[in-house]
Order: sequence, then structure tokens, then C-alpha cells
Amino acid sequence: MDRRLITAALPYVNNIPHLGNIIQSLSGDVFARFCRNRGYETLYVCGVDEYGTATETKALEEGKDPRSLCNHYYQEHTKIYKWFNINFDKFGRTSNPQCTEITQSLFTDLDKAGLVHEHTNKQLFCPHCNRFLADRYVDGTCPKCGSTKARGDQCDECGTLLDPVDLKDPKCHTCGSTPEVKETKHLYIDLPALSTKLNEWMEKAAKEGKWADNAVNMTKAWIRDGLQERAITRDLKWGIPVPKEGYENKVFYVWFNAPIGYLSITKQLADELEKSGRGTFDWKSWWCPDESEEAKGKGEVKLFQFIGKDNIPFHTVVFPCTLLGSPHNWTKLYHMSSTEFLNYEDGKFSKSRGIGVFGSDAVESGIPADAWRFYIFFNRPEKQDYQFTWKDFMEKLNGELIGNLGNLVNRTLLFVNKYFDGVIPEAPVDEELWTKVRELEKKATDYLEWAELKDAFHTIFEISDICNKKFQDAEPWKSRTENPQECAKLIHNLCYVIKDLMIMANPFMPQYTQVIMSYFGKSIQESKVGTETKPGYTWANLGETTGLDKVGPTEVYFKPLDQKTMLAFKEKFSGAQQKKAEKEAKKAEKKKEEKPALTPEQQIEFFNKNINLTVAKITDIKPNPEGEKLYIETLDDGSGTPRTIQSGLRMYLKEEELLGKHVIIAENLAPRTMRGVESRGMLLAGDYKDENGKECVEVLDAGWAAPGTKVILEGADVNAVKKEQITGDEFFSVSIEAKDGFVQIAGKKLLADSKEIKTAKALNSEIG
Repeated sequence: MDRRLITAALPYVNNIPHLGNIIQSLSGDVFARFCRNRGYETLYVCGVDEYGTATETKALEEGKDPRSLCNHYYQEHTKIYKWFNINFDKFGRTSNPQCTEITQSLFTDLDKAGLVHEHTNKQLFCPHCNRFLADRYVDGTCPKCGSTKARGDQCDECGTLLDPVDLKDPKCHTCGSTPEVKETKHLYIDLPALSTKLNEWMEKAAKEGKWADNAVNMTKAWIRDGLQERAITRDLKWGIPVPKEGYENKVFYVWFNAPIGYLSITKQLADELEKSGRGTFDWKSWWCPDESEEAKGKGEVKLFQFIGKDNIPFHTVVFPCTLLGSPHNWTKLYHMSSTEFLNYEDGKFSKSRGIGVFGSDAVESGIPADAWRFYIFFNRPEKQDYQFTWKDFMEKLNGELIGNLGNLVNRTLLFVNKYFDGVIPEAPVDEELWTKVRELEKKATDYLEWAELKDAFHTIFEISDICNKKFQDAEPWKSRTENPQECAKLIHNLCYVIKDLMIMANPFMPQYTQVIMSYFGKSIQESKVGTETKPGYTWANLGETTGLDKVGPTEVYFKPLDQKTMLAFKEKFSGAQQKKAEKEAKKAEKKKEEKPALTPEQQIEFFNKNINLTVAKITDIKPNPEGEKLYIETLDDGSGTPRTIQSGLRMYLKEEELLGKHVIIAENLAPRTMRGVESRGMLLAGDYKDENGKECVEVLDAGWAAPGTKVILEGADVNAVKKEQITGDEFFSVSIEAKDGFVQIAGKKLLADSKEIKTAKALNSEIG
């Protein structure tokens, strides 16, 4: 048998992936699970794409170095994919030493072959950011179709690949300034010189690998229109160094080295297995089998790649040209499974605006991972874009997953338990039923062989639908007394069809299917490189009608989604909460501005009678999953009862910078619920700008004072009894500010345990 090498598009590291992003990793997982269970030697690799301007810019925005940013988001991606039960053989990173080694080696191959040229070109330079702008960080108008949403490397509207200087009305993506054109030297891969090789390879590979029409047409169009030399270096710091004299201050363009990540992550896995003693394999047996002793006598390696439609040219032109230009016979694309876009409701996913379901949202939704997997594959956008709507999610979940497949499983197994004491009755094979079932099983298998996942999944549900109708028509609740033999025959055969359905649905819904098989006292085989194979049923067991004997106690796995819950989810992920919060904030600000200001004397008097400031220690801190700017802090305020507050500090300070701090809180501020969590008080801080002009925040620190210590104005009575509760408007009627580092109100300094409260960086700022 041939060997199946599977890759999914590398998700970019600088954000939380949404459902549309996760489709490729999930698709690769379904195909890999099928291939392993079918008996193919299979390797599935993926990982985060970590280099490039996007990472540099995001790190700058978050006040982190690129490596720290990548470490954080790699962990976030890993947690999300693990929750979705994506069974990678290796989920790695492109910032590993192996990627540097292989990228530089491939570059050297191209350079020695005369396929790398140096050009002095004009590039956009942002004087405000003081740097050359990489392609994706220039926004503007597409010169071909006129879309105002084009980026410097590509227009998503018409698919045209662009050079940033071609954009009309270009703007720096980071600061919005108009960039200027400057000259700089870069290295280019000579794609025109590889055009003939590419065309010959493409014609053969597209036919043998049954490429999708959009992949064939797009690749042919590139070749027909004439390939252009393409830059493979960038003026950045965060990336793989270019091993060539004169290019010490440049790195490789992320789209040159990112696909090489597939090779390097495979080598990373091989190195890790050898180091840990869990086994060994030659990574080249997959990627360069001609040069591997281990690959001799084994089947041909066939590379299946799962990507979005916007990445097609990079996988059918740019990356293959890199491999074709090398003297080594690298494994190249065999079959590509490319999808259209999954959009959200009546627009697109947007993390910044709180619109759409992101991976972390799915994890926290309470909806099982397999329900999300079901919906994604039942509606996989293979021929055209698909719009996720909560109404459709509810209808498909309740109607197909629960009403069709779940209904068949539940009613059949419950019948065995209720009327046959949990023992599957002996009965003859229903040849008429199995003729239909086996025909559809072959159809689903053929679809899966070519990664036609949606059609295969629908075929599985077609089998379930046939069996549901047979159950209904046979009326076993009657025939069990009127015609016991027919009843036994129905239930016997349906149990074996359910066994087959679970085997075939396992790649799509691995948790659910294993649970159902456990009711039979069985399991489905699972395997992964470097781990022990878990025994169980495989594709070879399809159609078998022996081996099952009883059914254990069962439970309903999927719960229906009701209208009220569906509408609540729709509201939650529509951005409405954020809009409402912004509206309320503006309203409060306006009200604050309209209210007559207190005189300095009145402010001092009001503070001494009403506002209760207290020292508290932060004992625990975590992000609010519903608010991207909010932390949830647990405090020791000296009362003996933990206090929970929230602060909007996630954009400015890391959790470790706050944990353990002795902060100052407005203790008697009326409780307020924000993003589902009640906040009892407010933490005080001041703002300032660092040397780069970045907005920063400094939390008031009273590290010398014990939790519960009262903060008072100099000269005031520390034991004064104050108002039990105040409103936000009342609190903000008093102006607390830092002047030359001393925190004060109307000229009087704030004290904690007789010591002045000071700021170290927010020397002259409002405190709030």
C-alpha cells in the first residue's frame, strides 16, 4: 500500500484561531484517522507559523518579545486543538532549529543552481515606524479589481498576487501613515527558469492526484500568464537568517520558509522520538525517500495537503518550485483538498469586535467537541463559501446529529436493554438491508480515499436514515410480541450497522463513536507515531455481522439545543456585549462631564466621609474568557473572605507582573457584573507613555502595608466610618492624581500605614 503523508495549513501564531481557521487542521485529522484505520502507514504533521512581520508587530502591540509571544500563542493553539481531539503525529513550530537548517539548505541548493538573483527594488518604508514594511502590513486599493481591502501581497477579493508598491493609496497597517518608497536589495527565486519543470510536474500530479478544479485552474493561470521572480528575503529581525554575504541583516520571507515547516516539523518529531527513546524513524523516508534506506521496499509516499483557497498558489507554485529547483527528489504534492471560506452569520469573524466563535469560545461553550466537528464537516465549504449561523447550527444538530444518527443509536440500544436484557439477539443476516448498506459503505470509503470529507460524511448519515426508516416501518414495539423472529432480526442487524456507522464516523467524531462502541464492550483502533497502538475495530471489520453479543447501560451523548439557548449564543458572539459596554461607557463619561465639579475642599470632605480605599493582595489572577481586555483577580483584603474584582489590564500587564502585588482598591464601590463575573471593587492605577510612545499602566503599589490597611489622606482619621457603598459616579467625583510621583487629592497626599503612596513611572497622571 502507498504511504500517506498529510499536512494541514500552518495556522499563524499571533491570534486565537476561529472555526474557519480550524477547518484545515480538523480536515487533516479526519483524513489521517481514516488512513490509519484503513491500514495505510500514515504521518500527519502541522504546527504554528511563527516568523514574519505579523509576529513582530503583534509582539510590539502586546509589549512582548516575539519569542515570548510565540510561546504564549503556541500553548493556546495546542490547548484548543487538543480539546478538538485533533490527533497530530506532531504539532510543531517553524521557529525550531530544524526549520532553520532545512530552509538554509534548500536556499543553498537554489543559489548553487543559479536560481537565486539579487535585485535592488523599491519598497515601502514607514517613516513613523522607522522600518520597511513587509507585504501583509501594507493596506490599500487593489490595482486590478479596485477592492479597498487589498494587502501588500495579495488581494483576497480577486486573488491577484501583488507587490506593495502596486497598491493604490497604500497605508501602513500598524500606524495608518502613508509610507514612502525607498530602495533596498533583496534575493529572488527565479520562478520563470523553473516554469517548464513546474508545468510538467503539475500536469502529471494534477491528473494522478485528482486536484480540485480551482487548484488546477489557478495554477495553470499562473503559468499561462508567465511566472515572475519572487522575493524570498525581508528586512526584518524575527525570522530565519539568510546564509549569504551582504544579507546578514535580513531574514527569509515567511512564505518561503513556512511550507518548509512541514519538512522541519517531521524532522523535529524524528529527533524528539530518538532523544526520548520512544522509537526512531528517518524523516527523509517521508520527504526524500530516494535518499533513505528506511524507505526501501515500502510503498510510494503520497502527500495530501489541506489548505484554504487563499493559499493555493503557494502550495502549487511557489513551494513546489523550491523543491523542483533542488537537486534532491523531494516528495511533492499528490492531492490537495482546498476549501472555500467559512464566514460568520451575516459577516466575518472578528476577534477585536467580539464577533464569531473562536477556538477558546467553543471550548467554554459547554457544547461537546464532536458536536462542533459534526457541524463543520456536515457543512464543510468545499465548493463555495458557507455561512455559520446559530439557527443552522441548532437545526443541523437537532435534526441530523440527534434526530437521525443519535436517534438510531439510542432507540436501538435502548430496545436491546429494555426487551432483550442487554443481549443482542441471534438472528439471520438481512441481506436486503446489507446490500444497500455495503453499497453506501463502499461509496463513503471511495469518497474518503480522495479526502472528499463532506460527501463521505453525508453518505454515513444516508445509511443512518435508511436504518431509522426501517426501524420505524418494522414497528419492533409491536413485532416483539406479534413476530418475535422479525423483531430479533431487525435489532440484530441494526446493532451491526451501528457498529459500522461508528467505525466510519470515528474519524469525524472520535469521542462520541468510542463511547457508543464501549456500550458493546468494544473500541475502535487508534494509532499515532511514537505511541502504542490502541487495539480495536478497523475499516476491515465493516460489513461483519458477528462478534457483538451484548449492550451495556447507555446514556444520551448529545443534548438538543433549544431556541432560548441558541439565541443567547447568537447574542453573546455578535459583538453586542462589546457595543453595549462601549455605549454605557460613553454615557457614563458624558454624565460625568455634565456633573458640576466639586471644589478642592469639597473633594477632601467627600473622600474622608465616603470613599474607602484599602490595601489588598492579589492572590490569584486569570483572564476573563468573555472579555479580551479583562483580568479576574482574587484578593486578600484582610477580611478573611476572598474578594473578586476585575480590571482592564490584560493589554498592559502580564499575570505574573500582578500576582502577589499589594494593590489599592476602592473597597466600597457598588458591585458590578462585567462579562458574566461580579466585580466587588476597583483597582487603582495611573497611565503613562514609555520611551517609544506606547501607552502603559502602573498599578498603585503599597508593598509595605498588610492586606486590610486603610488608605487615608494625610491628617485624616484612619478609624473614620465611611459610607457602606458608593456609586461609580460618586467615586469619580473626586480627582485622584499623581503629581511628581506623589498620589494625592487636592494637594493632600494619600498614606498607607503612615507612608506616602508613590508612583515610579506614572509620575504625573490621573489615577482611576
